[in-house]
Amino acid sequence: MAKQFWKGSALLAPVPAALVTCGTMDKPNVLTIGWTGIVCTRPPMTYISVRPERFSHDMIMKSGEFVINLTTSAMVKEVDFCGVKSGKDIDKFAKCGFTPVPAQKVSAPIIEECPVSLECRVTESKLLGSHTMFLAEIVGIDVDEKFINSKGKLNLQQCGLAAYAHGEYFALGRKLGDFGYSVRKKKKKLKNR
Repeated sequence: MAKQFWKGSALLAPVPAALVTCGTMDKPNVLTIGWTGIVCTRPPMTYISVRPERFSHDMIMKSGEFVINLTTSAMVKEVDFCGVKSGKDIDKFAKCGFTPVPAQKVSAPIIEECPVSLECRVTESKLLGSHTMFLAEIVGIDVDEKFINSKGKLNLQQCGLAAYAHGEYFALGRKLGDFGYSVRKKKKKLKNR
């Protein structure tokens, strides 16, 4: 198979189509973020990258807090809207029909309609060119109880999560395996005697 070489660009995909909330319950704001991920397990750390000219940038810079809300395929129109409209001009919570709910550990609200919300506290910010990267500790996670099974495990496949890849939104598909399945020994079946 032949491959073409392209110059370096932001072509890592898929990424979450996340809604990041900031501000307070009295003055909440929400923006769409694709540039996010996990950077460490202990302590649990994440990051978001935000352009300095975005309305939310200064809110996050001042408060040092935000929430990453995972989105569903059913929310993609609202997710896109929150990425192209500014909270400076419009109340995106009201326009999208989102319900702000107080977070447990940070001042920024969570979005009730999102199945999972990661409450984050900024530990460092760094201007990297077009974006400021906010490195943050995940200080709490809010999970919709309807996605937790009887054993207390989160069933992400039932959430219907959305993803973003190079300008397009996608629904995450079926489960292909779980961590370590490729090396896990198969259980032997007991024979009836």
